[in-house]
Amino acid sequence: MNITAVPSVHVSNLAKSFGANQVLKQIDLTVTRGEVVVIMGPSGSGKTTLIRSLNFLEMPDRGTIRMCGIEIVEAGSSPSAQTRRKMREIRKKTAMVFQSFNLFVHMTAVENVIEGMVSVQGVPKAVALPRGRELLSQVGLLEKADEYPGRLSGGQKQRVAIARALAMNPEVILFDEPTSALDPELRGEVLKVMRDLADKGMTMLVVTHETRFAKDVADRIVFMEGGVIVDDATPEHFFGPVASQRSKDFLGLIRD
Repeated sequence: MNITAVPSVHVSNLAKSFGANQVLKQIDLTVTRGEVVVIMGPSGSGKTTLIRSLNFLEMPDRGTIRMCGIEIVEAGSSPSAQTRRKMREIRKKTAMVFQSFNLFVHMTAVENVIEGMVSVQGVPKAVALPRGRELLSQVGLLEKADEYPGRLSGGQKQRVAIARALAMNPEVILFDEPTSALDPELRGEVLKVMRDLADKGMTMLVVTHETRFAKDVADRIVFMEGGVIVDDATPEHFFGPVASQRSKDFLGLIRD
């Protein structure tokens, strides 16, 4: 893994509430370029809200987010025109892979991959198509380029979604439980693609309960509970005998 000291993600004093429910409480987190950070925690701990806030799919109530050199302070529910411009710039430099794939059912696999290149970046379709097929080859799906999502397995759909994310040349990829909707036989093919990305130095924040992936690939494990970061440790520490009792209890529940 190609880790340098250059921060790709920096979050300070981040908070988010839904009505009376405060989901995130003063989150501080820094991820350096090339790091793979796995975010774990029980249901309702704020993991997905954190990852969605980094891409402004959820608007934080307060705090500072700096992604890929672009800083936004106190965006709030009614961001200024300048803040909205910065949000668009951050989205151009990041990508998100969702639990539920979010593919367009009326488009083929390769059309899904290149949609952002064509509609957002303005790349001519004739130019984008070879790149789309190259990315499908990278995730092992070149032979499925002209298939529609309805004819793909869950694992294949998620690999198309990863190829779509890569098409935007992101500096950071955010993964929100990318294998939780898949049966065990299909998880491996998605996790292999993610391992390959990590080996190539991609900065990744991954919400997941895949302990083997976390042990083998992650540089750090961030454990959340009750809207705060309870532990931020290396895999050796998090999965080792000196881990906190709360972490051990959580891992025991996953195994059970």
